[in-house]
Amino acid sequence: MSWHYHSVAVVGAGAIGLYYGGRLAHAGADVRFLLRADGEAIARHGLRVESVHGDFVLPHVAGFRAAADIGPVDLVIVAWKATANAHLASVLPPLLHANTQVLTLQNGLGNCEALAAIVGPQRVLGGLCFVCINRAAPGHVRHTAGGRVALGELQPDARGRASEVARRFKAAGIPAEAVADLADAQWQKLVWNIPFNGLAVAEGGVTTDVLLASPQTEAEIRALMAEVISAARALGLNLSDELIEFNVARTRPMGPYRPSSMIDFLAGHEVEVGSIWEEPLRRAQQAGVAMPHLEHLLDRIRARLASRADATTRSADFSPH
Repeated sequence: MSWHYHSVAVVGAGAIGLYYGGRLAHAGADVRFLLRADGEAIARHGLRVESVHGDFVLPHVAGFRAAADIGPVDLVIVAWKATANAHLASVLPPLLHANTQVLTLQNGLGNCEALAAIVGPQRVLGGLCFVCINRAAPGHVRHTAGGRVALGELQPDARGRASEVARRFKAAGIPAEAVADLADAQWQKLVWNIPFNGLAVAEGGVTTDVLLASPQTEAEIRALMAEVISAARALGLNLSDELIEFNVARTRPMGPYRPSSMIDFLAGHEVEVGSIWEEPLRRAQQAGVAMPHLEHLLDRIRARLASRADATTRSADFSPH
């Protein structure tokens, strides 16, 4: 018994949701976007994507303000920040029919489990996006490098769900592959996300080239990566030490790249502390693995976020009314 899909709903229309959903729509798929902040701009001007894989504009986008207006679809793509997951329980049910599958493209750990608690593990897929992408303005996405998506099933079965999504993504010009072990792919992505997203915030909002320009910071990046690999191995995964050099080497040509957590931090938005740093640390400690570099980084991130909150409060106190 195989599974195929026709209609898609994209929940979370930031850079990731607009880019991947936009690519699918540009290739002719029936894609419906749950739009909040960008809704007005996209209704007026459409969706504009500048991409190293080819620019495109979607003059007409199927945008909706509420999940109930979208109705049941075959595939739901959850692309908002993990900090918004408290809304899943109200947003997802109107989008489901008996065979609907739900794919999360979110960072970190715990998102698949959050989805499974609402829709059941048999519906859940996880996708890891290896991409340099930013939202330049409402309805305008800038894609500068990468784009590959690794797709896996939380509870693998014989329906070929991940393979089907990968096939459809590839047909839309998105490099995609189905992976047999979703957890392995999640931890591989954390090898990059934990140090680069984390240190970009801990240092007050600096780009990846600045991090790598300091030998001391690069040593810390490599130490964090080694801890992530050790934790993954303790959890039964087979991550290679070669991932350290691979990830450092692929980051150098990115230039002044702004990791997503740094963008959120500088914009005053909530940062995905729970899924990217706290949950991996919790799982490592549960497996008996110490991660002193990650603990120190997490302390620095929390301190930086607390000082930002204090500064915001002080400016609000002194602002004219």
